Amino acid sequence: MERQTTPALEALMDAAWPAPDREESGGWVLRAASGVTQRANSIWPRSEPEGTPHERLALLRDARAWYRNRRLPVIFQVFDDARSSALNAVLDEEGFTRQSETLILVRGAGGDAPAPDAGVELSAQPTEEWLRLWWSVDGRGDRESLATARGILEGCRSLYALVRDDDGVPAAVGRLAVPPGGADSRGGLYCMATRPDARRRGYANRVLRSLLGAGAAQGLDGYWLLVTAANSGARELYARAGFREAGRYLYRQERPKRHLTGC
Repeated sequence: MERQTTPALEALMDAAWPAPDREESGGWVLRAASGVTQRANSIWPRSEPEGTPHERLALLRDARAWYRNRRLPVIFQVFDDARSSALNAVLDEEGFTRQSETLILVRGAGGDAPAPDAGVELSAQPTEEWLRLWWSVDGRGDRESLATARGILEGCRSLYALVRDDDGVPAAVGRLAVPPGGADSRGGLYCMATRPDARRRGYANRVLRSLLGAGAAQGLDGYWLLVTAANSGARELYARAGFREAGRYLYRQERPKRHLTGC
């Protein structure tokens, strides 16, 4: 069965993780953030460029020059549906790799809202403790890279959740991004990270439920989240919370010239 995300959801995903450097070219949105995360340093093919394969190759040449000026490899975020067939044909011919298959999960706002958890701390900005834990699990790079990542996070209105262990040490964190969506009022769950020695103790579930409860209090109509296909533990957690698969994407990368951070 073919799955296909909607343009509205793709736009919300882009707004929830905004690249500070971006330019539109023939229906492709070129995004860069000094190499911090694949998502913020990839091309979002918002619409399929019209024209011949030769014209698509001309767009690709322009994209290569744009990323070369930023000393970054060319990476496409390619959604797994029929719209991508022409693009995939070009990238296959050009030898682009396939990596980081990611599931797009969604759920509605129906059902009872999770009860507030007094042990989960919510804030409108990422605290230093929140950043340190998330970066220790998902981040790669130096303090400058972390500063860039913080700018990406703060580029979209969000709520940040943190829960501590019995010793008062941060154990897990998460983020609910709430980009402006007009009539499409949905929130995206990002940065779900648990300290390695604190896993399988219910902390991630508490963070998830608290963020869903906070979204319900804001009147959100639904939620989405992104999880790598290989992360079976996280997929089980989200399935129990009512999320279902709505689509997939992967990254198609030209020869890398530097190591990009995770996320």
